[in-house]
Amino acid sequence: MSHHDLGAGGLSINAGVYNGRMHTIKAGAVLSSPLGDLWVETTDRGLSRLWFGVPPDANPSGPDELILALNHQLDEYWAGRLRTFSIPLDLQGSPFQQRVWQSLLTIPWGKTRTYFEQADSLGDLKAIRAVAAANSRNPVAVVVPCHRVVGSDGSLTGYAGGLDRKLFLLELEGWRPHGQGILGL
Repeated sequence: MSHHDLGAGGLSINAGVYNGRMHTIKAGAVLSSPLGDLWVETTDRGLSRLWFGVPPDANPSGPDELILALNHQLDEYWAGRLRTFSIPLDLQGSPFQQRVWQSLLTIPWGKTRTYFEQADSLGDLKAIRAVAAANSRNPVAVVVPCHRVVGSDGSLTGYAGGLDRKLFLLELEGWRPHGQGILGL
């Protein structure tokens, strides 16, 4: 799968965010992180799940090549050395969710957008709540950076992984609360 680099500090957007029928899970594994265990699943097309915690019905098969590559990239991200993930994605959701998740991939490392700005980038200011709902259903945490979306006043709001994890991720990327600026950019 190819990807397009958005430049220094940007994210790679991977060609291959699919919105067709569900794809069969190829591999599932538990990865360790500074934020606790992560549950990861892949299909033959790419990374399809990256969740905080391990679901009770998880059936680990062990890591495949893609999960091993993701684990390496996550280690580099946690160490502050990686700003651009280059993992193919297989995000499975409605056409609207697909558009919302694609818009998340355009938010550069170390930057934030508001839900209003995200809805505006999608061409529908009335869709703020629908955008927030789609963000909350993001199947691939961290790599698809829904943690970079904040409230209109810059406050931390809504994150399926918990606000403490959202704060950790934003601070890792140099974010400072209440508009105090971004460090290291």
